[in-house]
Amino acid sequence: MTLAELIAQARTALDTAITTRRQEQDALVALRSEENLTEDQVRAQVERRDAADAEVTRRQQALAELEAEQAREEELAQLQARTTPAATRAPAYDQVHRVGQDERTYRPDQDRRGAQFQRDVAAAFLGDYEARDRLARHMQEERVERGDQMQRAVGTGAFGGLVIPQYLTDMYAPLARTNRPFADACRRHTLPPTGMTVEISRITTGSSVDTQAAENTAVAEQDMDDSALSIPVRTAAGQQTASRQSIERGAGVEDVILDDLFRAYGSRLDTTMLNAATAGLTNVATAVTYTDASPTVAELYPKLIEGLAGMEASLLDQASGDNLAVMHSRRWYWMQNAMGSSYPLITQPGVVAQTLGANYAEAYGRGVRGILPNGTPVIVDNNIATNLGAGTNEDEVFLVDRQECHLWEDPDAPVFIRAEQPKAASLGVVLVVYGYYAFTFQRQPHARKLAGTGLITPTFTGV
Repeated sequence: MTLAELIAQARTALDTAITTRRQEQDALVALRSEENLTEDQVRAQVERRDAADAEVTRRQQALAELEAEQAREEELAQLQARTTPAATRAPAYDQVHRVGQDERTYRPDQDRRGAQFQRDVAAAFLGDYEARDRLARHMQEERVERGDQMQRAVGTGAFGGLVIPQYLTDMYAPLARTNRPFADACRRHTLPPTGMTVEISRITTGSSVDTQAAENTAVAEQDMDDSALSIPVRTAAGQQTASRQSIERGAGVEDVILDDLFRAYGSRLDTTMLNAATAGLTNVATAVTYTDASPTVAELYPKLIEGLAGMEASLLDQASGDNLAVMHSRRWYWMQNAMGSSYPLITQPGVVAQTLGANYAEAYGRGVRGILPNGTPVIVDNNIATNLGAGTNEDEVFLVDRQECHLWEDPDAPVFIRAEQPKAASLGVVLVVYGYYAFTFQRQPHARKLAGTGLITPTFTGV
């Protein structure tokens, strides 16, 4: 058995000893939490833990000795390769040591496919100094044996099997997601720690106040009444099973998977808030119909004002004035393409005169994108459906009071689970992301939506 094989065997034994020690420590922690615990039980478990700890130390020392021996052998080999005779006269035949050809760092008879060479190239790129040393020795060997060939003027194409492609892992292209622009703009609350329903009391019958008919006569009275608004707690979750090889021998694979899962979680939460049956914004908002075979931005704008008027009329003194217009990116850019000579007659704070609103030039998902001519902030969200209507080509524009768009989330959501045991038999690692949330727009029903043939796929004609 070679020294390298002994080192590999020692590393495996050390990993096994470390695993055993962790298991004994976990068993000790679990034992201490049990009731009716005796000192003898704890003492016995501590002894088993300490024995496992001693085994880790012994295996660690054995591995260190082998690695030191390997380092010394490599040092001697390098020293021998640099040694040259100092004398000019050849010594007698029986007075010298004779050395045959040094063993190559990468030998075809041991590794025909060059897998070790490729692994060292990748490891050296990631900072493995031993791999860099082996590659340096290999290049010195090539210069000794094929120096004249290496000096020729050839390009990388002549060494297709030796020029290893470099993967720019920090520049990987993630899958584009819609994410959660609208959810991030809603009024946030901390989800209660227990229960799968959030209950809110809504006053349905209020007090009565009227002018007193005469002195000492009864004043108006009306018994108040309420109804419960039940909001379900929902669960958004996703998983990905990755091979241990991809995680342990890849570069940043686990981080890439988690980034995608987290953004997929945000996209699912947001699209559920907008489109869920019964409770989604599209299903609770009152429609303001805009029907037109040749829609224009100038015609759409009065409908936006109509929707805002209806929204405030439904909220009355509960209106906060913190309004939002939520639309698809195609609708926002269509509104920006309009050119015209008609402008609102009443100016608004923050809007330049004779312009149709203002664009803040923010990137997608970074908050308010701009404001309408009446000062209403715009949120662009591509979770809004674009396949609505008879022609399956319409989108919608939502008008809401931000303070009545409620979202409950766990402060730690989404939660990440890394499970190795379920797929251990196939060397798989299960990565799971999940979170609980609840939402409602019905605490004070108010939302409006613009819908109809005037919101078909836009054409950018400047009107």
